[in-house]
Amino acid sequence: MRSYTHWTPHYIAARLRLMAYEVAHKDAPWLTASMIDIMASWLRPNDSGLEWGSGRSTLWFAKRVAKLVSIEHDATWYASVSRRIDNAGLRERVQHFLLADGIEERGDSAYVAVVANCPDATLDFCLVDGVSRSHCAFAALDKIRPGGVLIVDNCNWYLPRAHPSSSPNSRSIADGFENPVWESFLQRVENWRNIWTTNGVSDTGLWVRPSDKE
Repeated sequence: MRSYTHWTPHYIAARLRLMAYEVAHKDAPWLTASMIDIMASWLRPNDSGLEWGSGRSTLWFAKRVAKLVSIEHDATWYASVSRRIDNAGLRERVQHFLLADGIEERGDSAYVAVVANCPDATLDFCLVDGVSRSHCAFAALDKIRPGGVLIVDNCNWYLPRAHPSSSPNSRSIADGFENPVWESFLQRVENWRNIWTTNGVSDTGLWVRPSDKE
């Protein structure tokens, strides 16, 4: 049975604010508004990036950068997003892949392995917002260039914090990591700058790979 214990006055107010934002920004990615603002100012026209989980973010990124690799596991959704890419005239900027085995949550899937085609330290950004997120996030780390960013949506579901977010299903230190891969991920990004954003409904985190001099 579905639980509604998180439907506090604070959460209801946060959902109403989110609904108003989405009505006013119908083309924005399904990330926190703060993270969207950060990325809008961060991205440059010559950037190249990769995302797991295609959708509104695909068109949003493709309009702002030179090259985007987008990976999707759901065939019906893949077809819908592909039509949107074509209708927006963005096909030359987007490599769109359908790889259904990502749902299996394993590190050796073709869904995860697509990032291996990217040379190390070449991606300006990477968004993890699909399935098999722990394996995707970990696999992307070496591909981010110094100064580039890795974005993980719903990071509060996977990574524990001493002061958990007010968003539902946020993990505390007592809860621990969602799985051991996330623990390895956090160890790898220990020295990366982190910006953790929340809207009270969901959280989106960003990690900046340090330069070799840092």
